[in-house]
Amino acid sequence: MPHTTDRPTPRAGGALVPVLAFAGIVVAVMQTLLVPVIKDLPQLLGTEPSNATWVLTSTLLSGAVATPIMGRLGDLYGKRRMLILSLAVMVAGALVSALTSQLIVMIVGRTLQGFAMGAIPLGIGLMRDMLPRERLGSAMALMSSSIGVGGGLALPAAALVAQHTDWHVLFYGAAGLGVLAIVLTLLVVPESPARAEGSFDLLGALGLSVGLVLLLLPVTKGSDWGWSSGTTLGLFGTALAVLLLWGVYELRVAAPLVDLRTTARREVLLTNLASIMVGVSFYVVSLVLPQLLQLPTATGYGLGQSMVVAGLCVAPLGLTMMFTAPVYARLSARYGPRTTLIIGLLIIAVGYAGGLGLMHAAWQTIITSVVLGAGIGLAYSSLPALIVGAVPASETGAANGLNTLMRSIGTSVSSAVIGMVLANTAQPVGGGLAVPTMHGFRVSFLIATAAVVVGLALAFFLPRTPRPAERHTQLRASSEEDANLEHARAVLRGFTGRVLDAGGAPVARAKVTLIDRRGRQAGATLSGPDGGYALAVPAGGAYVLAAKAAGHGPLASSATHTGDELAVELDLALPGETVSA
Repeated sequence: MPHTTDRPTPRAGGALVPVLAFAGIVVAVMQTLLVPVIKDLPQLLGTEPSNATWVLTSTLLSGAVATPIMGRLGDLYGKRRMLILSLAVMVAGALVSALTSQLIVMIVGRTLQGFAMGAIPLGIGLMRDMLPRERLGSAMALMSSSIGVGGGLALPAAALVAQHTDWHVLFYGAAGLGVLAIVLTLLVVPESPARAEGSFDLLGALGLSVGLVLLLLPVTKGSDWGWSSGTTLGLFGTALAVLLLWGVYELRVAAPLVDLRTTARREVLLTNLASIMVGVSFYVVSLVLPQLLQLPTATGYGLGQSMVVAGLCVAPLGLTMMFTAPVYARLSARYGPRTTLIIGLLIIAVGYAGGLGLMHAAWQTIITSVVLGAGIGLAYSSLPALIVGAVPASETGAANGLNTLMRSIGTSVSSAVIGMVLANTAQPVGGGLAVPTMHGFRVSFLIATAAVVVGLALAFFLPRTPRPAERHTQLRASSEEDANLEHARAVLRGFTGRVLDAGGAPVARAKVTLIDRRGRQAGATLSGPDGGYALAVPAGGAYVLAAKAAGHGPLASSATHTGDELAVELDLALPGETVSA
């Protein structure tokens, strides 16, 4: 059974953060690869427009399925190992797509490329396991923002390639970047020794996969099939039934793919719901501005720019997201990630509200991109910090995988809704063609603003966390377990104390596991240098605290928490190890 090893956490080199962020950027490049040639895909693949959209939909679906699954596999078997596997599958998919112009084969290749989405939560998990606390905030911010950074940088580059060479070169370029990311990961990133208890929940993975596919298919294809059609409504109903059954099963299994009890905690649930809103707001600008820039000036509102210039005007969106990572670290260190999320959402709201009047020149779209990039960068950077601070260390990969999935659902919903709005407000221009209108663009921006307002409401209901200056000043978290300890000591409900040896001396890096009355693991941590540990409880009740450490005998101690009181103090004294003759 996988477990947390007693080996010390490998020291992270200075190149670890850039390499993991580069892997995230490669994933984003893969996602944005075909945006410049979307309108030409039916002709390039010799098929109908409704069929050509599967080239994009397949990547979305496989990414949604792979993200939580790869996160859980990383927690169980090693995050670095699963990161390399995700990138390798992406490279294979890129090569498949590079060698074909057949629709079915292209869809297969794009489906394989979607598996790379798991790299984002895996990278965040590795950072938490490897980095000292003082570097963790800005590192996670950069990793979380990499999806926007890569997208912003890839748009003009992909447009330049598509405009001057064969479009298959895009896939060769993505494969090359993937190989480079694998090599750098092998050279620079050590494997984390942290492991979750339990085994892989195969039935839970299958159930989640089926439920997500049934949910996202009508979301992405509803505008083509008709939102009131029997196919769309039937898939929505079936998805709801499958996901409800999956949830019941996950609550009963000993080692679930997704710990729904942890997910139901207020801070985790509200963060995930806010993530959907941030995902919606991010994708609207990516859909609207490139079209506005490329529409001919003869329409009276189009800006008549080339594919490459349009990409360059939107590129500041990603660049600004990248530069907000260090700003986020300073703001979060002073005010906390909740406040930083609220600031980011407010800036997004200002960007979209101002953008309603900044649609008449290319330079105005650049201003909109910069403002929105700053807001989205701050919001994206806050999300993993909120999740990491609310879950046990052994669940970091799976929890961030679920959070990344929520963002993906947000972008999927955004794509479907904005696509429907632009199609329903389009005006015919002759030859059976219809182009989006300025009214459609403004309605899209208003929808994004509404999503941000909902996100703000959710963020305000997140529990306040103590500012760093108000926390225990004697704690100096220099590793993953110390950061976890500092957070857990700040929560109101749980057990805290020290792990001691038979002589009363503190025992560092002892594994302390919290077991509920049904025998299921409710949390786990490692004791700090002073022997201190802290574990939050999901609810009041009877628990067992099991402690073990190398060179000492194991200990199991019963304890009860009312659920209403402050942290219960409980020291755990390990017996001396019995040596058999």
